[in-house]
Amino acid sequence: MSENITLARPYAEAAFRLAQDNKALQQWSEMLALAAAVAVDPRVARLAMDPRVARERFTQLFLDICGKALSREGANFIRVLQDNRRIALLPQIAQLFEAHRAEAEGRIEAQVISAFAMTPEQTSKIAAALKKKFGREVSVVSSVDAALIGGTIIRAGDVVIDGSVRGKLLALASHLNRQR
Repeated sequence: MSENITLARPYAEAAFRLAQDNKALQQWSEMLALAAAVAVDPRVARLAMDPRVARERFTQLFLDICGKALSREGANFIRVLQDNRRIALLPQIAQLFEAHRAEAEGRIEAQVISAFAMTPEQTSKIAAALKKKFGREVSVVSSVDAALIGGTIIRAGDVVIDGSVRGKLLALASHLNRQR
């Protein structure tokens, strides 16, 4: 996975610069999200790896699937990726692009995983605390994982805050095992 991120980084940066220069960040976000969804479709991924399918034919098929959702520049970007056999990197490219966009727009996305569904009030409190910590606008995406037993795990940028019961139990077990 980290190798894919490394390979995807220059493409994401190039797409971001192009989108920023053309004041088309939202359009590129949408194009990359669509292209990433197409790339991870098992049928498309299988065709991408099939040596019997000519690269030009696959590229045209990919562009046809995306249709008019891709601009001329977006279609050219897909062609470059396909020429370099990097179509499979589209999910990582889209992810890195969104990180660049969030940074440029002064916002951050926080993933909050909790043991139970959170109320809007709880979500707002977490967003306010993270805004204070990071000094940026925060959008919270929440999900539920009952395996946490209780508490939450918050991921925002490179920061991970594990306040879950499961995390505390694992830390305690690790500490006790070191004491042996």
